[in-house]
Amino acid sequence: MAVQVVVLNNVQFSGYINPFVYIMFIMMLPVRIPKSLLLLIAFLTGLVVDMFSNTMGMHAAACVFMAYTRPSLLQLMAPRDGYEAESSPSIKQLGFTWFLIYASALTIIHHLMLFYIEVFRFSEFFSTLLRVVLSSIATVTTILISQYLFGKPANEK
Repeated sequence: MAVQVVVLNNVQFSGYINPFVYIMFIMMLPVRIPKSLLLLIAFLTGLVVDMFSNTMGMHAAACVFMAYTRPSLLQLMAPRDGYEAESSPSIKQLGFTWFLIYASALTIIHHLMLFYIEVFRFSEFFSTLLRVVLSSIATVTTILISQYLFGKPANEK
């Protein structure tokens, strides 16, 4: 979150691309985390970013919504054998294609909520949608790079 607050909150490319890598923290939580704890962690994560960004709860709302949809998405994308007891979603454990779909879906859910709350009107629907798409691409790309740079090898615990 420190990287998000100090560096990435100040990165904007023509007002349309804002990478929000802090959501990776919520994505990477264990699969079998209790839902109430997941929602609480998401709320606190979003609240910390809100405090440093002066966004009055927008990140908290988007993070809670993303965390609310995460268990359904994980169930929908579950491997045939199910998830291991203590597994966390990552490229190393579940593969590139699975993680790309998972991260993209959650990122789009988060960004749709965040940017439409920020604009809060339909008159800028298409420009906001463009912002969602471009920011989602930037965020997912950054998350994938960080997975390869900082992720644990599959045989380590």
